[in-house]
Amino acid sequence: MNARLQVLQVWMDADEGEHLEFKEAKANFHFEKLVKYCAALANEGGGRIILGVSDKKPRKVVGSQAFTDLARTKAGIIERLRLRIEAEEISHPNGRVVVVHVPPRPLGMPVSVEGAYWMRSGEDLAPMTTDMLRRIFDESGPDFSAEVCPKATVADLDPVAIESFRQRWREESGNAALATASVEQLLGDADLVSSDGVTYAALILLGKEKSLAKHLAQAEVIFEYRSSEVPGPANQREEYRQGFLRFFDKIWQTINLRNDKQHFQEGFVMHHIDTFREGSAREAILNAVSHRDYRHPGSVFVRQFPRRLEIVSPGGLPAGVTPDNIIDKQLPRNRRIAESLLRCGLVERSGQGANQMLVECVRDSKPLPDYSQSDEHEVFLQLHGEMQDANFIRFLSRIESDAGAPLSSHEYLVLDYVRRGVAPPSRWRDVVQALKAREYIESHGHGRGTKYLPAPQHYDASGQPRPTDRDAAKATILQYINDHRDEGSTIGDLLTEFPAVSRDQMRTLLKEIKSEGKTYSTGRTKRGRWYPGEATP
Repeated sequence: MNARLQVLQVWMDADEGEHLEFKEAKANFHFEKLVKYCAALANEGGGRIILGVSDKKPRKVVGSQAFTDLARTKAGIIERLRLRIEAEEISHPNGRVVVVHVPPRPLGMPVSVEGAYWMRSGEDLAPMTTDMLRRIFDESGPDFSAEVCPKATVADLDPVAIESFRQRWREESGNAALATASVEQLLGDADLVSSDGVTYAALILLGKEKSLAKHLAQAEVIFEYRSSEVPGPANQREEYRQGFLRFFDKIWQTINLRNDKQHFQEGFVMHHIDTFREGSAREAILNAVSHRDYRHPGSVFVRQFPRRLEIVSPGGLPAGVTPDNIIDKQLPRNRRIAESLLRCGLVERSGQGANQMLVECVRDSKPLPDYSQSDEHEVFLQLHGEMQDANFIRFLSRIESDAGAPLSSHEYLVLDYVRRGVAPPSRWRDVVQALKAREYIESHGHGRGTKYLPAPQHYDASGQPRPTDRDAAKATILQYINDHRDEGSTIGDLLTEFPAVSRDQMRTLLKEIKSEGKTYSTGRTKRGRWYPGEATP
């Protein structure tokens, strides 16, 4: 019973969002209204309606006498909605609480009551909008990208894009026979063309510019660079309306032209971090192209600011995918496009693109990928590039070295909560305990007041060199000397390459490397040069 009270408190502390609904219902609650609320919750992805708790924060248990025969109420809701509803009573010191657990609706099937499909609207209920209904019905519909474009032919496809597809597929699969396959066989084996014609996936990935303008004009990506938040024309604007494989590399190269480096010191070594990681930027663009709704007339927009990328694509997140579960659950809206990108090695077989973006952000101590501005009409992703905490980057480097391998995406996510001083959600309790057991984090306090901090044996806020840092610095310096063995390296060259190392520190490190027989010098002035190996007698 104590455990159920703790769970109830967690619900009461949470925001009343799309998965929770609170009603006081002290004396009673109309059964028909309960049925409609259950339908609305099911249509919105499932959740709980909790009776006997006040609606506004801070919520209090007020007790409810509604539905005393809970088994009969449950059976009645199941009969009306044909959903596996669960219901329970929780005995709280302040009164009885009724919790009705509502599962999500079946894929592609909105739940109706009295001929209407209900959703929640503020404090009340309302019929679902036409747009929401269309999105639900489309969930179980055919894959648009696999459909045949009635008037398109193979002549509408770009030979350069086709050869790029051939080369990428061959390198990814190791199938040498792809090199000599005819265009018709190559595209047929990839399910991009059939006896019925050319698919929309083929046009989107391989189409000529004029062909896309004729058959699917919205299949374009618009890039903008803006040096500030001031409204007005962009500093640079590029419109890509051609097969995606023709411009996928170009758009990253355009982003990388203004990709500043941020620096932090670790021991004797100065490290740099790209404001925009190539893996994250490419993955965000891939997701926008492969998951967007091509029946929507809008375009994909990639907007670059000095410290932020915005990627906006038409159509909301696929059914069942939310910003909260996106690292664990992915559902391709255009499966034929996703399969083709998989053949090219451009997407992960396990669909872990969102994980990659999250992990790279955490490892660089940047804000997590932000989907908060998304709605049912578009996915709005922001990737913030500002490094926030160099000490945390050093901390991660040390525990990764201790673990001997990268951590899981869930472990990185929990560590990011710890970095921000935010208590990890209860659903990550097992991950928190695993990190504590490995002595990567430690807890202070008990219950709801528990605070988590990086373990001090791995976290050093000073950034001062440690013994392992010294060895790493010597190895890095020796590598530089090896790379410049022909012309030799002066003290000035080394200080320029390693600005975090002082002149005296550099001389000491070089003396140690020399004593180990790994390098020697010629000349005694600042013009002297260092070479790898031992001096010849």
